[in-house]
Amino acid sequence: MLHDLVLRTRTIRRFQEDTPVTLDALRSLVDLARLAPCAGNKQPFKYVLSASRKVNERVFPHLRWAAYLPAWPGPPPGERPAAYIVICRDTRISDALNSDQGFAAQNILLGAAERGLGACVIASFVREKVREVLHIPATLDPIWVIALGAPREIVAIEPINGEGDVKYWRDDAQVHHVPKRSLDEIVIGQFASE
Repeated sequence: MLHDLVLRTRTIRRFQEDTPVTLDALRSLVDLARLAPCAGNKQPFKYVLSASRKVNERVFPHLRWAAYLPAWPGPPPGERPAAYIVICRDTRISDALNSDQGFAAQNILLGAAERGLGACVIASFVREKVREVLHIPATLDPIWVIALGAPREIVAIEPINGEGDVKYWRDDAQVHHVPKRSLDEIVIGQFASE
């Protein structure tokens, strides 16, 4: 059921690094991304895939992991991603960003969850370093890095506290807690047929 799949599609930041993700699995996820809606049907996105531990080790230092956990430098060795998909915008096709990369990324995340994989969309990274490591040509603008692997952490969705704090946090057992606004808070108008 879609609702259950969406509930399983959480941001995962700790992985079972030794559990491989194949290039075929990554290609399958990108196949879902290419089917996403796209403004003007321009389809400006290209993808770089890495299931190589050696390449992944060179990508990792250039990623920023969790803004609300400033003391956490990211997953330690053994808990790092087993794979990456980098979404790039082909500037020869489109020079503007809109929400299209979000549709593509969400398809990847849903596909990953369906396969039992965890994923994390990373927008904060050293673009030129990632470009260099992955040999991304100048005509492609790296937008997001999606880290993937078998999840090593539990993510718990919970209501936002009475103070309205939306910051995620980790408890002593390393469960990652993510506050979400209630449906009643976000539906600000509704009209039924008469």
